[in-house]
Amino acid sequence: MLPARWLAKRQSHWQRLTELVEQAHRRGFASLSHRQLQELGLLYRQTATDLAAVREHPAAHGLSVSLNQLLGRAHNLVYMGRRGGPGRIARFYAHEFPQTFRETFPYTFLAFALFLAGALAGTLVTLADPAFSRFFLGPEMSDTIERREMWTHSVLAIKPLASSAIMTNNLSVSMAAFAFGITAGIGTLYMMFFNGLLMGVITAACWQAGMAKQLFAFVAGHGSLELPAVFMAGGAGFLLARGLLFPRLASRRTSLAEAGGKAVRLFLGTIPLLVIAGIVEAFISPTGLPAALKCAVGASLFALLAAYVTLAGRKDAGWEQAAQTR
Repeated sequence: MLPARWLAKRQSHWQRLTELVEQAHRRGFASLSHRQLQELGLLYRQTATDLAAVREHPAAHGLSVSLNQLLGRAHNLVYMGRRGGPGRIARFYAHEFPQTFRETFPYTFLAFALFLAGALAGTLVTLADPAFSRFFLGPEMSDTIERREMWTHSVLAIKPLASSAIMTNNLSVSMAAFAFGITAGIGTLYMMFFNGLLMGVITAACWQAGMAKQLFAFVAGHGSLELPAVFMAGGAGFLLARGLLFPRLASRRTSLAEAGGKAVRLFLGTIPLLVIAGIVEAFISPTGLPAALKCAVGASLFALLAAYVTLAGRKDAGWEQAAQTR
């Protein structure tokens, strides 16, 4: 016989799953909000576990049949997914990504803090020992800086090809920062600190060579999008690591699946940012345009990004929360 206390505790979960399934059948799958979809998946897995326990008790055959039917109805919803298409993509970038960014912002900030720590370390070490930059950057790039030449002039002759190569490289770095979260965050931590260290060494070396203005003018345009995108990708990696290391009350598998879903959404949001940054880096950053104009482009892009991730999707999130409390 199943314990009465266990049944009383689980019945509220089964009832909630029934309500979500009924809502989807009555009003359509699209009526389920993002949070309700997460709840549906979690309740489906919990109910499947409950069914396994119920089947061990022959006297609970009727309950077993009822739960099996409920799981059958929920299964079709859990694994059918939402329809794709331009509308779905537009909704993701208009609502889901900025909401996910705000919800997971501490992880992005952690990535930024590690990058900043690496940049400060690289700057201080290079200023204290100029020979460190030659060791770290290699003789070819160090000689270029010592001649007070920017290493980006070759981009101008092959702008379209360079733009594609830059996008590919930035996406590779960001994808690695995200994927290395599965190493318990160690790989992501290394990438954030190392890239910050590289930036710090280059900055200090250029400052010592009297090229600080040229470097800033080059980075200002595309860096306003590229660097935040890298921080977000790093945040996605740390979010993945959190789901792996700290499952809390859920199973490790469930925790990783939930954190992984948010991490993927956060990473996907960086793709358009990196594409735009690659275009700017190839067609604007290395050109002879005035430094003030490049800085204005960078400032404008960053302001638009800040407004987007801060404001987009807020009305939609408020509507979903109100709908769930009715």
